[in-house]
Parts: sequence; structure tokens; C-alpha cells
Amino acid sequence: MKNTPWTPSPAQLLLIKLGMVGLCLLPLAPLFGDLGPNPPEFVSRHTGTWTFNLLLLTLLVSPLRAWTGLHWLLRLRRSLGLLTFFYALLHFAAFALFEHELEVRAMAADILERPFIAVGFVAFLLLIPLALTSSNRAIARLGGRRWQELHRSIYLIGILSALHYLWLTKITAYYYPLTYSILLALLLAWRVGERLKKASSPAPGFRGGAQTIRFFKEKP
Repeated sequence: MKNTPWTPSPAQLLLIKLGMVGLCLLPLAPLFGDLGPNPPEFVSRHTGTWTFNLLLLTLLVSPLRAWTGLHWLLRLRRSLGLLTFFYALLHFAAFALFEHELEVRAMAADILERPFIAVGFVAFLLLIPLALTSSNRAIARLGGRRWQELHRSIYLIGILSALHYLWLTKITAYYYPLTYSILLALLLAWRVGERLKKASSPAPGFRGGAQTIRFFKEKP
């Protein structure tokens, strides 16, 4: 007899979500302690790293669901996506506040002059509509198909984030950026493989071999 995967009750799922959010907020603790000799750089790198961590965790949900059969894991993806945006917002705030003291012209000039900042800024801008449309009301308003198409931009955001990380890092310290990029590539490759499987599988209701055609007389 095949074992049925465990499914949490609504109360258990709420506790799991709360525990997950609590764990994901723990990395904020170092920001309230000793920030080292260069606090702006520490805050920027710390929030940027955790933005990427949570982005990868968000992308990992679908493969985990497929491998384990635990379909309720998809219920955690929205919270992980919002946490990703939260850390990205902190990362951008560190750039705007510490490096440019909220001067819009200085920020715009820096974005235009330094390509790695421009790439990261585009990734941040693409995250905003995903965060704003994360509610059930937004899904109902956009429609499921349009909502899915919009949220597929998470893949582009991941690629831009990897470029941003690689670009800002010195070539002698490429270990972590390359590791993150490889993990992202594996997650995206899994999705490509799933798409190819679906494209090559027969349409629902199709059966190989001869098909029986039935004719029915219309009633007068």
C-alpha cells in the first residue's frame, strides 16, 4: 500500500509559516550588533546575501514539492517571496541611505555609471510588482494565466541577481558568487526539464492506437 504524504492541518500550516518567517528574520540580528570597521559595506553585503539566499529558497519550493510529493509546500512559497523582497528592500535602502544619503540625483548617476548597480537595481524593480501582486485578490484580478506569466519574471530576477553578485566581487573572491550561480543554474535547469517533459507528453485525454468514433443522432 502506498503511503500518503503527510499534509498539515490549517493550524499546523500556520505554525509552520510562523516558524519559517521567524527563522528567516534571524539574520537581521547581526545588524543590531558590532558592524565591523565598515558598517555600510557590512549591511549592504549582509542584506544582499540574504536576499539571494531567500530567492534560491523560493525557487527550491517547486522541486521539493515534486520530489517529496508534499504539495502543501507551495503554500510557503508566497511568504518566502515576500521575505525575499523585504531583504531586497533593506539592501536597496542601505545603498540609498549609506552611500548616497537619499540624494536621488547621486543614486541615478551611480546606477548609470556602474553596470553592476544597474543590474541589481533592475532586479529590485522587477521584484516590486511580484510583491504587490502576492495576494489572492491580485490573482483574482489578474487571472491565473496572467498572474503566472508575471511571476515567471522571478527567473530573470535570479539571473540578474547572479550577474550583480559576480560583477561586484573581485576575481580572487569568486567562490561564493560562483556557488550561488551554479545553484541558480541547477534550479532553472530543473524547470526547463519539467517544461520539456510537459511539452513532449501527450495531451490530456489522448490515447495511443486506434480511436473509436461514435455518431449520435440529434433529437428532433
